[in-house]
Amino acid sequence: MEQEMLVKTIAKVLDDKKAIDIRALRVGHLTVITDYMLIASGRNILQTKALAEDVEDKMAELGVPLRSREGQQEGRWIVLDYGTVLVHIFHPEAREYYHLEKLWSDGENEVDLGLDLDGQAK
Repeated sequence: MEQEMLVKTIAKVLDDKKAIDIRALRVGHLTVITDYMLIASGRNILQTKALAEDVEDKMAELGVPLRSREGQQEGRWIVLDYGTVLVHIFHPEAREYYHLEKLWSDGENEVDLGLDLDGQAK
């Protein structure tokens, strides 16, 4: 699956499951770690865990291998590594504290996901 299509597919899964503030950034020109970062929040720890599980299930159905997963136990910041796409799912307090969008944004690298700022479809 093409990278940007993978990002949009994951964003759609998150949106369907009511994730909030879904953002995607192209970061390949800023780091060798990954090409895209997809950032979203759940409303609470249970939802962050459920969102991560839903993404994993859908990607497995599509044959997209998960390289690694971190943070599932705690549920405050879950990272799913799909190689060219890192998915960060935050509890709102953790997201506010780490503010990855500010850290990785260069002002021109946000991907238009077709979602409004609350993560709901336009």
